[in-house]
Amino acid sequence: MPESSAIRRVRAAVPAALLAAGLLLTGCGADTGTGQGAAAAPAQRSTAPAAPAGPGTAAPAGTVGGPGTPCALPVSFSLAADWEPEAVEPAADPDLAALTRQGPATLRCEVDAKPAGHIGFLRVWTVPEGRARAALEAFVTAEKGARGAVYSAAEAGPLTGVQTVYQVHEELVGGTKTERAFAVGTADGGVVIVHLGGLDAEEHEAMRPAYELARSTLRAS
Repeated sequence: MPESSAIRRVRAAVPAALLAAGLLLTGCGADTGTGQGAAAAPAQRSTAPAAPAGPGTAAPAGTVGGPGTPCALPVSFSLAADWEPEAVEPAADPDLAALTRQGPATLRCEVDAKPAGHIGFLRVWTVPEGRARAALEAFVTAEKGARGAVYSAAEAGPLTGVQTVYQVHEELVGGTKTERAFAVGTADGGVVIVHLGGLDAEEHEAMRPAYELARSTLRAS
């Protein structure tokens, strides 16, 4: 069958140069320490005022996760300028659908940094049940080439969760890059994980303010 935009989006989950492509996008979900499930929402950027950014974060320029945003999530957070969110629905093809899962987590929302001039994504994953630390550890362990993960307590808006910074060895390019993620529990017993990757170490650091903005403004939807 011809290569569709869905397949090109799935290839976005593959490391290095393939990050410029995207995943099959259409429906989103996540959780926080006290999050609640949000109803399905139309794919448009919210015009609701965003919370102010904290120190070292990007300026807020929109919100994702709440009603009226592209991703219907049990949490919401502010977006940096020109970062474009899209909901993710697993493909019908089992091989493609597998790329929307990592360990116990399922990919629900992908925020593309390319319109802001970077190669990478801020991705929101959900785990149906469990504790934040265990879910995050399982998520990192399931990532091919992940090593040296360091975990610590982290504030995510008014919630308390856990965060990690780790290295990923990319066989495709023969190099190592930094990735990071934070996780919080939800009121219904699930977990949401917000992850930042990037093409390389330089891109990762350039995108980090958007990640910190998401963490500092996270709220239950």
